[in-house]
Amino acid sequence: MISPLPPFPASPTPVLVGFSGGLDSTVLLHWLAQSPAQRAAGLRALHVHHGLQAVAGDWVEHCRALCAQWGIALQVIHVDVARDSGQGLEAAARHARRDAFANALQPGEWLALAHHRDDQAETFLLRALRGSGVDGLAAIRAQAPFATGQVWRPLLQLPRSDLLAHARAHQLHWIDDPSNALDDADRNFLRLHVLPLLQQRWPQADAAFARSADLCGQSQRLLDVSDRDLLRRCSVAAGVLDCARLLKQPRERRARLLRRWVRQCGLPPLPAAGIEAIERELLPAAHDADAQFAWQGARIRRWRGELHLLSTTLALPPHWSVHWDGRAPLALPDGGLLELIGAPRLRNALQISARRGGERIQLPGRTHSHALKDLLQRGGLPPWQRRQLPLLFDGEVLMAAGDQVIAAPLQQWLDEHHARLRWTPGAA
Repeated sequence: MISPLPPFPASPTPVLVGFSGGLDSTVLLHWLAQSPAQRAAGLRALHVHHGLQAVAGDWVEHCRALCAQWGIALQVIHVDVARDSGQGLEAAARHARRDAFANALQPGEWLALAHHRDDQAETFLLRALRGSGVDGLAAIRAQAPFATGQVWRPLLQLPRSDLLAHARAHQLHWIDDPSNALDDADRNFLRLHVLPLLQQRWPQADAAFARSADLCGQSQRLLDVSDRDLLRRCSVAAGVLDCARLLKQPRERRARLLRRWVRQCGLPPLPAAGIEAIERELLPAAHDADAQFAWQGARIRRWRGELHLLSTTLALPPHWSVHWDGRAPLALPDGGLLELIGAPRLRNALQISARRGGERIQLPGRTHSHALKDLLQRGGLPPWQRRQLPLLFDGEVLMAAGDQVIAAPLQQWLDEHHARLRWTPGAA
């Protein structure tokens, strides 16, 4: 029989089980199906069809038959696994599976996965071999926020031998993936060769590694609390850090804060080379310097004593152009927004386009025009936002650059109607 499991929440939560049809997920689904309270709260299964094995279609039918036998709704999602992503087939399949889970999970629902203690030990070893710090060595968490709900791993403290005993005691049937017997993947190599060898000398090696991962997780949670507070104190605005405040922290703490900052903005993880570049080139740069580090579609740029976290794609397409009368907010290609506040519509529909260079504009109270480039520089608009700035034209006449610079005729009309323009640039 399976060892005692963590109790269900006092108020049962709907659960979606990641169901591959293998031993681990079969035991998990069987255990949950034995709970009337869980069935009443909501219990369903999801099978991700990768199409990487010739018999993958047979696995789908196996899962359907078992779920029908147990009276559990099953959803099957077909995914395309990128074979040329550069991250390896195993990692690509994992990412495709994670995306499928995230898209299928309903708000407030828990995603139940069948990771166990052996998985925890393997993950700890893999990350140690990659030189991970305490965050990586914390390995797999028993519960964590995920998509619109939570990911939940109730079997994480149990060895795989307990799951096997449960399956045999209940005469369960499961799928054996033939790829698990191949040692070309790092995780399989550890499972097939390294851990058995270690356990010959140290029978509780898997438990020891899992315990170390748990201790790292405790340390990580303590550091996270402090990181949250320090990051808030170093922040100027969303995606903006003050360099002077950041430099008051020890170098090791700065590395944690920078990684957390990037992570919570939803951008690709900041590599070690990025930490080094920020320490060597961005933080010590002069106040008026314009230094930056770019990676995987993201970049950190120093400007006027601040670090700005940006997407490298933030810019209006050079030939983009639309007409706009102000009656409804205009969604911009970079994710930004242009709005007319205080009036139902503009007097005339204006052409909205991206900057191309050389534009001039006549300001209120002036008899001559000014170069838009000079006005934006004097106004302190960050260089990357100048590439996002929508220009408003009446024929060939520039009437406004977002809400940053407005020509005399349009400003007069806005004043007469107690109205204003509002431009919100797209952000990382």
